[in-house]
Amino acid sequence: MYDQDELARYGYRQELARRLRFRDLIAYGLVYMVPIAPMAIFGSVYAGSGGMVALAYAIGVVALVFTAFSYAQMVKAFPMSGSVYNYAGRGISAPVGFLAGWVILLDYVLVPGLLYLVASVAMHATVPAVPVWLWLLGFVAVNTVVNSVGIRMTAVVTRVMLVGELIVLAIFLAIAGWALASGRGRFSWEAFYNADTFTWPLVAGAVSIAVLSFLGFDGISMLAEETKGGSRQIGRAMAAVLILAGVLFIAQTWLAAMLVPDPGALLGQGDPNGTAFYDAARVAGGGWLATLCAVATAIAWGLPNSMVAQVATSRLLYAMARDRQLPAFLAKVSIRRSVPINATLLTGFVSLALGLYLATRADGITLLSSLINFGAMVAFLVLHVSVVVHHLIRRRSGNWWAHLVMPGVGFAILAYVVVNANIAAQRLGLAWLALGVVVLAGLYLAGRRPVLSGLAPAQPQARDVERV
Repeated sequence: MYDQDELARYGYRQELARRLRFRDLIAYGLVYMVPIAPMAIFGSVYAGSGGMVALAYAIGVVALVFTAFSYAQMVKAFPMSGSVYNYAGRGISAPVGFLAGWVILLDYVLVPGLLYLVASVAMHATVPAVPVWLWLLGFVAVNTVVNSVGIRMTAVVTRVMLVGELIVLAIFLAIAGWALASGRGRFSWEAFYNADTFTWPLVAGAVSIAVLSFLGFDGISMLAEETKGGSRQIGRAMAAVLILAGVLFIAQTWLAAMLVPDPGALLGQGDPNGTAFYDAARVAGGGWLATLCAVATAIAWGLPNSMVAQVATSRLLYAMARDRQLPAFLAKVSIRRSVPINATLLTGFVSLALGLYLATRADGITLLSSLINFGAMVAFLVLHVSVVVHHLIRRRSGNWWAHLVMPGVGFAILAYVVVNANIAAQRLGLAWLALGVVVLAGLYLAGRRPVLSGLAPAQPQARDVERV
């Protein structure tokens, strides 16, 4: 049984409703990651990896398994919402936590906008009579309403949507496998390794793109204050979701790579229209399968995926606001629904505004994707450092495997990927980090230096968070 006084040790009240079970966390994580996520970015990863798309996803799984392990270590130490913001702030120092939260905002705040935009563009291509802005408005409105009702409603809706995604994926896998067995396409292991094109920097650059498909397993940690069973459930769910999704990602991209109609053109020209996967599906089963995969991807990104992304974002804003590191109105919790209502509404508004603006830019999707991936990977690097500092240095843990080797290996892999990431993403990401440093300096000058409640558990000072 979860200790109901756990949050009180850190100066917080239990305000969010603990209604989520292990299966809810699995469904949430899978929906956030989207089992069919590679369909939308398959062409970019294929071209970026020299055709070794399955290898890029396999390395992504390995890299993030270490990250999931570090999350499990830190969520046990600090079982509360806020993810890397809280883990770095409490494991290293409050200012570092602020900067970690600022960096991961690139992931959490921008992800819903990206998902809404991708889905709306795809649906507009399928139903041209409905403009992109109207699709955007519809997706944001539906998700904001569902998330405002309460976390249980979100869990129910996401489970239903997850079943639909898995059915579509099963149909593709079955038909693609039959097509290859019937002589269509070409059986090959080149999606895992091609001696003619393989270089580590090439693959690492592709992994930095493929990471977009994996983002979401970490969002489970945002639900630490809404989960029955405590931190153990969070760690188990994150590992399970990551491995399950990784297997599905590798399987579908491997099959699609063997069915690409013109590999040379895809490698040379890339996939500017984002249709490479659907072209492979057309080879496997005809136009109906291509349309099914395209529509399913659009709906998955626009409804369940962006719905759970909005939940994670609102919890990050809530956690930072109750620590007075963001405006206080974001810490307001609805008494009747037990959700951070203002943070939920603001996330919906920002996602809509961002989507409408970037829909007018030709590079909107690419720009958002690069920023999101960079922010997430830098935050993961800070997470690994937090494990070492908190457990090994501060608490003098003797478990060198869990608190030094595992986070050290995870850090090294991700650092290599970040170094080989898109240069534009590096520049924009570092500019965002520099802005965070300026904001942090402003907080110090205003006498509001970051302070996290309960860093000395023996003298808890419960912060009264306003409820509405």
